[in-house]
Amino acid sequence: MARTIAAALTPLRDGGRELDDDALIPYLSFLSDAGIEGILLLGTTGEGILLSLSERKKAISNAVLGPLPVLAHCGAQTTADTVALAAAAAEAGAEAVAVIAPPYFQFDDDALLAHFAAAARACAPLPFYVYELERASGYAIPVSVVERLREQVDNVAGMKVSDAPFAKVSPYLLDGLDVYIGAEALIGEGLAAGAAGAVSGLASAFPEVVVEAVRSGDSTAAGELRAIVDRYPRHAALKAVVRSRGVPIREDVRAPLRGLTDGERDELLVALVA
Repeated sequence: MARTIAAALTPLRDGGRELDDDALIPYLSFLSDAGIEGILLLGTTGEGILLSLSERKKAISNAVLGPLPVLAHCGAQTTADTVALAAAAAEAGAEAVAVIAPPYFQFDDDALLAHFAAAARACAPLPFYVYELERASGYAIPVSVVERLREQVDNVAGMKVSDAPFAKVSPYLLDGLDVYIGAEALIGEGLAAGAAGAVSGLASAFPEVVVEAVRSGDSTAAGELRAIVDRYPRHAALKAVVRSRGVPIREDVRAPLRGLTDGERDELLVALVA
């Protein structure tokens, strides 16, 4: 049965300079109560790449105490940092580890393979997921790298693929690989093609909408809602929505992400919550 995983927000305070530990478990309970079956922690929606290694390790240790299984995003700029995070996630009790291709430099196939293999081995025997997001990394992970990775390590369980359109997703739907769709508008198409479920940023604030999209196979409403959210600074917008729904989370984001203006907040909440 298809699984709905929320790409969780990271609660912050003090203008985004500190983790807000007190808000994390109430927030995860909000997701669980809405039918979410797991979280991707510290991914794109969770601002993970902007946090220090010590903050990310602390967030993982805190999140595993909550009500949902944790898929810890451990992607970082260097292999050493990625390996350290993957090992820490395994030690802390995460369910699985995901790693995005490092941004900025465009690595060749051998370099990418070595990077992912080191990360997978660091968290073994935990399931390992390759996180494909060309827009963030600056390049797509070649399918051949994923295939070679599966030959080298035995804990590659699947992928999160957040690309669009679907023509960029379909090559990753390999036999025996659990692929989770990231773009909400493509959830229905992905499930019909054999995807294992969705790992959704929209589910961080509207979990029930994405749960229904995965249940029904119709992701039209989820895609339309995501398009509205993306008109605003996305991280602050999602946090504002969650706060408006009674969860004690602040809008604070880690710079250089920015918060909402008063006008943006008012417009957003009228459009999405009222």
